[in-house]
Amino acid sequence: MSTLVSYRYAKALLEIGTERGNLDALRQELQSVEALVRAHADLQRLTAYPLLAPAKRAEAFDAVLEKAGTSDVVRKFFKVVAHAARLYLIHQIVEAFAELVDRHNGVIVAKVATARPLSENQTATLSATLSRRTGKTVRMRVQQDPALLGGLKVQLGSTVYDASLQGRLSLLKSQLLSA
Repeated sequence: MSTLVSYRYAKALLEIGTERGNLDALRQELQSVEALVRAHADLQRLTAYPLLAPAKRAEAFDAVLEKAGTSDVVRKFFKVVAHAARLYLIHQIVEAFAELVDRHNGVIVAKVATARPLSENQTATLSATLSRRTGKTVRMRVQQDPALLGGLKVQLGSTVYDASLQGRLSLLKSQLLSA
């Protein structure tokens, strides 16, 4: 439920940013606000504390954003979010907005799990291959997973490409058992 609500807010801000032509600036600003909240325990409590009236929370959060030099668009956006008692969704909204901006710009995120770190050449080759396959610009998030033993797994949206040693062994096992 909170994911759906987060996407609705993010989509509304995406429409505003598209009209104004400043999606990337809004993305950076939202990430800065999120980093500010993560860095200060008082702001974390302010965004998450359910017993504080939404109007008071909106007023306090707006004062912080004003002092931080945040744009009027982002300040008004968070006023709406705070008045709706949804300020606790700030991290999900920022994440959803980044995903929507990527989708709008034709960028797809590939989550890559590898047994060992990839070299720069391997990363570039994998990125180029995925770009050709999808027809989109690929942004890769690579993380190490020693459980893979060897190879890699790539997730593009809901599609998973498993070229790991563990995946190959599982496939071989199921083929042997079904024979």
